[in-house]
Amino acid sequence: MKLTTILLSLLCALGVPDRAQAKLKVLATVPDLAALASAVAGSRAEVSALLLPTQDPHFADARPNLALQLNRANLLCVVGLDLEVAWLPVLQTNARNAAIQRGASGYLDASTVAMLKEVPRTRIDRSMGDIHPGGNPHYLLDPQNGARVASALAAQLQRLDPAGAREYKQNLERFLAELRAAQQRWTAALAPYRGTPIVAFHRSWLYFTDFAGLRIVDHLEPKPGIPPSSAHVLHVLQTIRAQKARLLLQEEYYPDRTASLVAQKTGLRLLVLRGGADLRKGESYISRVDALVRAVADALKR
Repeated sequence: MKLTTILLSLLCALGVPDRAQAKLKVLATVPDLAALASAVAGSRAEVSALLLPTQDPHFADARPNLALQLNRANLLCVVGLDLEVAWLPVLQTNARNAAIQRGASGYLDASTVAMLKEVPRTRIDRSMGDIHPGGNPHYLLDPQNGARVASALAAQLQRLDPAGAREYKQNLERFLAELRAAQQRWTAALAPYRGTPIVAFHRSWLYFTDFAGLRIVDHLEPKPGIPPSSAHVLHVLQTIRAQKARLLLQEEYYPDRTASLVAQKTGLRLLVLRGGADLRKGESYISRVDALVRAVADALKR
């Protein structure tokens, strides 16, 4: 009996689940990352997101219940690039879980495997707005990065749970095959609109629009995280008319008063979208991008 107790303690310390015990507990900071983790974890893990798709990942509240979730986690997956810097570190400290601290076996920074855009080449400071020193953190909206992150998640899960290595590998292969098929579908749906000029509110759509073949000609925020001034709105209106922009993209957690005004003044279509996969409704990473592509294509065909 004593030996069994010792073995169970060792398994818990290593983050490896005994099959008679609970599954791996995987937490991701944002829903899209959780959706990728769920695709490769399958039935061997309980996966959830710390934030809802309606929450801005830059400025979430560090609520005590989130620290409790982190205390029980075997694996924490983060977007990185300082996207969560305003709220996640204090939660990690309060969680008192050594396994999910930066550099530990239960911590995965997905940005380390992503192909990044807008990586600053010169010195940056706060006068430039909410610039991320490691690059634009909204890389999950590029399906190619989705594939890279899914592969990294599968590898991390295999290390934490070697007994499930075969299942994780099969789940990953299935997901990548489905993603390749979906990309062909998305490319075909968006092909008629390649090169179309559009406007975005925040600099969070670059990865998606590059994949989709759309062209962002301006942003409503003059600098990342800085509310638009009257002068900047006037500049955007001029750009929209000069470039004949047709669409304005914005997440629903940003105020839409200015975007609605711009759409009214110019006649372009305002598309307000969720900030991530809705896990509560069983939405997957692929169905999330499906919905984005469908919404954009429908908006542009009008």
